Amino acid sequence: MPATSPLHPKVRYGLCTFSCHRHWEAIRKRQPGTKFSDALSFLDYAQGIGAQGVQTHIADEPTAQKMRDRCESLGAYYEADIRFPKTERDLSAFEADVRHARLAGAAVARTVMLSGRRYETFKNVREFGEHQQQSETMLHQVEPLLKKHGLKLAIENHKDNLAAEFVPLLKRVSSEWIGVCVDTGNNLALLEEPYAVIEAIAPYALSVHLKDMAVQPADDGFLLSEVPFGTGFLDLKRIIATLLAANSSLIFNIEMGTRDPLHVPCLTARYWETFANRPAVELAHSLSLVKQHPPSQNPPTITGKDMLAQMADEEANNQRCLAWMKELTDG
Repeated sequence: MPATSPLHPKVRYGLCTFSCHRHWEAIRKRQPGTKFSDALSFLDYAQGIGAQGVQTHIADEPTAQKMRDRCESLGAYYEADIRFPKTERDLSAFEADVRHARLAGAAVARTVMLSGRRYETFKNVREFGEHQQQSETMLHQVEPLLKKHGLKLAIENHKDNLAAEFVPLLKRVSSEWIGVCVDTGNNLALLEEPYAVIEAIAPYALSVHLKDMAVQPADDGFLLSEVPFGTGFLDLKRIIATLLAANSSLIFNIEMGTRDPLHVPCLTARYWETFANRPAVELAHSLSLVKQHPPSQNPPTITGKDMLAQMADEEANNQRCLAWMKELTDG
């Protein structure tokens, strides 16, 4: 647990959608035992277990207005989660999401330019490059819409861009309305040093997906897991301080993904097909990190557990993260 002196007593923190993805999956499958059913009841649930707000999607104006009213009455925050447009045909739906986000009271919306992982989605450097070019084109097209409605777009580093690719993209777009939702663990899957990534993208930070991580060796790479705060190997106090120094108004959305460990097959040829001219030392450093940081406890798993057990584990993991944040900020 953190030291007794608070890092910053005014830091706001809560839950993003994926921190409760087992619960949302149960809702989609109409499983019994769920504790919320939509964005509004998700906010109530999150506050009930210690969160100060939520980052999630709202799909219509009535719900957006109710979210604004609910947040105002509870003293909660709301950040939006919206879909990034792939082509011009998607711009009208994107603008509708932007309007709903603003109506709900959000100043920031998180999005991703790639929903998957580059080493699984694309076959080679050319395919990834085409995706990057299209994404940059769409960023230039959404920027006037964001400015028009007064919403800032936070693009997550989502196992797609290396820091050395992401920062130049942000510089080319060069807009106060477009920045980063800093995910504190994702770039480990791209074999990047976590603190270097965070320091590189912190100047563009508009939101945060805060997570602690555990790693385990695998025959063809390693396994990567989100774990309750304080049980992984990341120095979260250092990370939070770095991000607050760049943007003191950041909200820290906990993303404690309760799932099986993510397989990162970095010792296969397939993994490297979308990367050009990366030095071998990056692989060596990553494998050394895995060796030096064995898990302090068994990382979460869901295989073999029924949905009720998965949701119970998820809630317990989120509660541990929220308690860690409360102690960090309250002292």
